[in-house]
Amino acid sequence: MKRTERKPETGRAGVWKAAGFLLLAGALICTAVACAEKETQSQAEEEYGRLSEQTSAAAATQKPDETSASDAGPEDTWSPSEEKDPLAVLEEMGVPIPEKTVDIVQLQEDTNKDIYAWIYIPDTQIDYPVLQHPTDNLYYLNYNLDGSRGYPGCIYTEDYNAKDFKDPVTVLYGHNMKNGSMFAGLHRYSDSRYMEEHPYVYIYTEEGLLVYEVFAAHEHSDAHIMYNHDYTLASEFEGYLDDIRNARDMSRVLREDVEVTEDSRILTMSTCIANKPNNRFLLQGVLLNGE
Repeated sequence: MKRTERKPETGRAGVWKAAGFLLLAGALICTAVACAEKETQSQAEEEYGRLSEQTSAAAATQKPDETSASDAGPEDTWSPSEEKDPLAVLEEMGVPIPEKTVDIVQLQEDTNKDIYAWIYIPDTQIDYPVLQHPTDNLYYLNYNLDGSRGYPGCIYTEDYNAKDFKDPVTVLYGHNMKNGSMFAGLHRYSDSRYMEEHPYVYIYTEEGLLVYEVFAAHEHSDAHIMYNHDYTLASEFEGYLDDIRNARDMSRVLREDVEVTEDSRILTMSTCIANKPNNRFLLQGVLLNGE
């Protein structure tokens, strides 16, 4: 009886080889994409670092009795109102004024035309331009200063807010980056001692300097704070303040000694919470000066 020789399973082997090749190619592509994303993030962070140095932030802040409003640089002065210069108000309150100069016009010309303010919290990594895209509210969630897509994105507001910070509630958004950059540092305010040691948020605009005193930090749902709310209505604004005061979560910190009334202007800084995609961490401050 003649033996039948089995032919090599060349077809199956070829399939496995092709599959292996595809897996290898996929892995190489993923690695290349990851490297490109990492490079984009690194370049964006380097640009933020350069801009931070450019604004000449001093490590320490001056006490009000060391510098008068008349001695401040042109970017650190506010057009005098009929009543009182906002920087003079800060001096009377004993609020330190940082040794920092921010030229918004130059930033618009040299870096990005959508920059309209700068946020700075001394002794933290929060030292960034603030942007607002003219047509896409989510643009700077996904894009960097130079228009590249990816992390870390930008600190930004949506068009629900005017750019003059005169709305009853202004909301700033920023990513919660793993390396501690952008708005990741907001989470440190869940420590009451940290809040007391870092009480002021400085907002530089083309018109001058605004200072907010931090009074609350807590978790919030991902419900949009501005959408469908008109905080110019007393009932809406009072309800907003009640929500802050009555927030219930383990990270909540509330300073009862900071006065907040129905006439106040509130700055809310919002970022994500790791492992809680349906929640946001909010830091809120009340405006101390300005018209």
